[in-house]
Amino acid sequence: MIEKPVVLVTGGATGIGAACCRALSAEDFHVGIHYNKSAEKAQKLLAEIKDGFLIQADLSDIQQVDALIGKLKDTVGRVDVLVNNAGQSINADIISMKPEQFDAQRALTKGVWYLTKRILRQFMIRNSAGRIINISSVVGHTGNAGQIPYTMEKAALDAFTKSLARELKGRNILVNSVAPGFIDTEMTKELPEEIKNKIMDEIILERIGKPEEVAEVVAFLAKRGSYITGSVIHVNGGLYGG
Repeated sequence: MIEKPVVLVTGGATGIGAACCRALSAEDFHVGIHYNKSAEKAQKLLAEIKDGFLIQADLSDIQQVDALIGKLKDTVGRVDVLVNNAGQSINADIISMKPEQFDAQRALTKGVWYLTKRILRQFMIRNSAGRIINISSVVGHTGNAGQIPYTMEKAALDAFTKSLARELKGRNILVNSVAPGFIDTEMTKELPEEIKNKIMDEIILERIGKPEEVAEVVAFLAKRGSYITGSVIHVNGGLYGG
């Protein structure tokens, strides 16, 4: 079993996930970089942070989540911190969105629930210690036209955080959400300029956020923050006050 504390970051190869991997590596964690399709980026990140490992799975597939747990058990033998960062955004207005698109968005949330369940049973509850950090979004609180399933799932993730924190009372396992605002990632780069400008007008700090600024909060919750649980921490430059 690995001696250093182990953190698993889902969707860790790109964007906010990659920034979290770098920040947690700097905090002396052995970093598990989970990815689904971004193998090349994951390999590059692993070479950069040095102390970590790669693990691949489609989290919307329950059997692949089971296989992931088996690999963790056999290779590192522990997970001290779980960062549920993996996400997808399937966008369309309610009239044009197909039921199968909605189901695809919901399937990933089910995967997050199931992965967390398995990590808790296999590692954290047995060790009477752990931290779970869910990456949600400001739009789970404000809503956003054309993203109804995505905003529903992000709101659900914050409800999951609050409920799970209560279920784990007395087990020394902390559960929190970090809700980013308008952050400079591949997802936000795809937005039309008029949408970006509209969002920027609402941000008190008058600039887009950096993935590293979200990762700073994640690292704090992973290593410090010992009296914080069941909370949603907003990182949005004043876009939304929470």
